[in-house]
This record gives sequence, C-alpha cells and structure tokens, in this order.
Amino acid sequence: MLTSALVLLCAAPAAAYVDPASGKPHPVRVLRGFDKPEYKWSAGHRGVDMALRIGGRVVAAESGTVAFVGTVAGTPVISIDHADGIRTTYQPVHASVTQGQEVREGQTIGKLGHPVDGSPGLHWGARIAKDSYIDPLSLLDMPVIRLKPL
Repeated sequence: MLTSALVLLCAAPAAAYVDPASGKPHPVRVLRGFDKPEYKWSAGHRGVDMALRIGGRVVAAESGTVAFVGTVAGTPVISIDHADGIRTTYQPVHASVTQGQEVREGQTIGKLGHPVDGSPGLHWGARIAKDSYIDPLSLLDMPVIRLKPL
C-alpha cells in the first residue's frame, strides 16, 4: 500500500497544453525564449519563438474559444481564451478559424505566415490578465534529460 502511495505522489501531472508548432506536450525547438520586461512598457520578449517553417500547420495549444483573428501592426494574429483564464496568442498565422469558434487542443488553427519583423518561426505568447504575460513554456511538460555515465 505504501508503494502505491509513493507512485501516486511521484507521478507527473498530465500536460494541459501542447507545443503549437508540433502538437507535442513538450517544446520541440525553441528559437528564442521568454524575456519578461521589468515594466509593462519596457522592452522584452513577451512570448517564445518556436521553430516552424513558413506554411507549417499551427495548432491550438489547448481547447478554448477563438477571441481574436486579425492583423496587428501588419502581422496576422490569432488569440484563444482558455477555461483556466489564460489567453494564448499565435503570430504570424494565417487563420483557418474564426472569432468565436470553439477549438480543441491540437486542432489546426492556421498556417505560419512570413515574419514581418524578420524573426523566424512561430511567436507564441500567453497571458493571465490584460498586461500580465507568462512564459508559455511553463504550460508544457519539459522533456526528461538523462545523462549517460562516463
């Protein structure tokens, strides 16, 4: 009985989100990480850039409701509101979904467009309030790294 309790305590929780560039529960390839600015008006990187080729399929990181589909500063953007209060944003993505549409985790929401600012890949952001950005990688399982003995 003690063994079963230990197994339950040590078991990793199931991932709630998936990498929108691969559909996997862990990040496959991050090109640029999250850099939270000191102040909401300061420079920083309010998301992560995931490796994905232009025209590649982008999937919803979690089930939710499409809150926004449109263009911001010349960049095609999709935002999804999730039941846990998090809003995820994907850019530059040419949408195959519409505002108000319900989407499932892993469902294709569009295709990666050409970067407007020259940064390659998919920019994926997450926030829990209007100006409270979080590292979207914190929503994923991290892969287990095992070192071989020398």
